[in-house]
Amino acid sequence: MDPHLLTTFVTVARCGSFSAAATELGYTQSAISQQIAALEADLGLPLLSRRPVEPTPAGRRLLEHAEPLLLRLRAARADVLRAAAAPRHRIGLAVTPLGFTTDLADRLARARAAWPLLEVTVVTCGRERVAVLVAEGEADLGLVDGLAAPSDPLRPPDAGPLTTAGVSEEDVVVALPAGHPLAGRAALRLADLADARWLRTPLCPLPRLRALAGDGFPVALEHRGDDVRTLIALVAAGHGLTLLPASALRTAPGDAVGVPVSAPRLVHRVELLHGTLPPGPAADLARALTE
Repeated sequence: MDPHLLTTFVTVARCGSFSAAATELGYTQSAISQQIAALEADLGLPLLSRRPVEPTPAGRRLLEHAEPLLLRLRAARADVLRAAAAPRHRIGLAVTPLGFTTDLADRLARARAAWPLLEVTVVTCGRERVAVLVAEGEADLGLVDGLAAPSDPLRPPDAGPLTTAGVSEEDVVVALPAGHPLAGRAALRLADLADARWLRTPLCPLPRLRALAGDGFPVALEHRGDDVRTLIALVAAGHGLTLLPASALRTAPGDAVGVPVSAPRLVHRVELLHGTLPPGPAADLARALTE
């Protein structure tokens, strides 16, 4: 299947409109229709219904394959170009909200001192987006975080042949309102909190908690953002519990506290993702972070 036709198909399916896809891709609407027809002829199946414009069952199955395939093609191009690239006075970082550590901030300051003309860009986004930005060459380095057993690696999204390395691990705490009956405990077992009310948030996915400690963990409120201060404010106001790295609570308002998790043994792990790095500030920073 022609990658250009797959790109057109994915764009039409996402836009739900041939004309909107034509505007985005810079083609005429007629050209878009011809490309979709060519892809359908290649497979011998209709992929998009026309009114409304949406994927057929065959189209939905193709979408499951098309987006990862196109990502891997973009990642291959970026990897080849990186391998032949000259050093650049630039570092592009993609980080998850809890992946930006104080050590990273300090290392960036040292990099800027060592490379006075250095340009630094930091983008905060979800784990999958971090991997995509690094794989496609939009970011030189990525930092992702998650809950893990001590010394256990995370399982970053598959976005191509990226190198992964551990950067840091720290204790995990249950975030509670300061007036909560359990706030004074020395430690808490996760299984003992299965009936408590929890926040559903991408910063601490509840399916991960259920995998670690069994069923339960009912949802009190859904938090869809990635702002840690908002999440802590929700905890402090009594809307629900969550798990956070211990450092996230050290600068929190006094009406939110963290109690260590005693079982299962958990850490908050941060890992570095990168492709081929030519000599230069990005390679120096990657080396410093993983020493």
